[in-house]
Amino acid sequence: MTATAHESARDRGGLAPAYAAARTRLGLIALLLTLAAVGWWWTAHEMQDMDGGPWTELGTVTWFLGVWVVMMAAMMFPSVAPTVALYSKLKHTRALGAPLLFASGYLLVWSAVGLLAYALARIGGQLFGDVLAWDSAGRWVAGATLLVAAAYELTPLKDVCLGKCRTPLGFLLGSWRDGLSGAMQMGARHGAWCVGCCWALMASLFALGVMSVVWMALVAGLIAFEKLIPSRRVATYGTAALLLVFGVLMLVAPDGIPTLTIPGAGSMSQMNQMSP
Repeated sequence: MTATAHESARDRGGLAPAYAAARTRLGLIALLLTLAAVGWWWTAHEMQDMDGGPWTELGTVTWFLGVWVVMMAAMMFPSVAPTVALYSKLKHTRALGAPLLFASGYLLVWSAVGLLAYALARIGGQLFGDVLAWDSAGRWVAGATLLVAAAYELTPLKDVCLGKCRTPLGFLLGSWRDGLSGAMQMGARHGAWCVGCCWALMASLFALGVMSVVWMALVAGLIAFEKLIPSRRVATYGTAALLLVFGVLMLVAPDGIPTLTIPGAGSMSQMNQMSP
């Protein structure tokens, strides 16, 4: 075999693992996007005719947690998929176990956020009764929530957390943990940074209608918009401006918010069958 042939064989031998690893990462991204698509389909089916507008009744804890976990997978997996793929690349693995555990740890943190939101809703209901009813203080609390969310977009804490989500390489290298348990821990830590980045947007989802697929899609779009577009300033200021508009409209002219369900104004089917 000539020297040229030896070099060609060596190059092929070096490139083959790299191509295989790249295919694995593409397959991982495709899997996460497929899970997200299934989550969107299932959520849309489960939440049909359940949009009660701001502060929609959450039903039983079991039902809500199940829907919430699927919602988070649908909303978050598309924007976190590049980070999971980067983790797989840094780990130099073609197996899916560790990357999927990373994604599971991420999802676990958001599941805990859902449980916390449910607990706060129940405790608030016990302490303050129907204060969040639309004809009580619900409209005003919803408007204030949207305005607070808009203000949070411009805070230093938001900027730090968003930086971790937009450029995860530093996070991954700085908090690396080996093994499958390490993958879960790293995913959970990344999820915690994501909660710091997106908690106000999630609060806005409750203020607009947590059982609305339209508002769910809008918030998911804003999360992806903030994480993926090149300009961080455009992302945060654009999101803040939109939340500000919604907040002002909620306070002065809620009918001006497209697709908003105003409690008591329509014939929407309620969630009586799931209420405790």
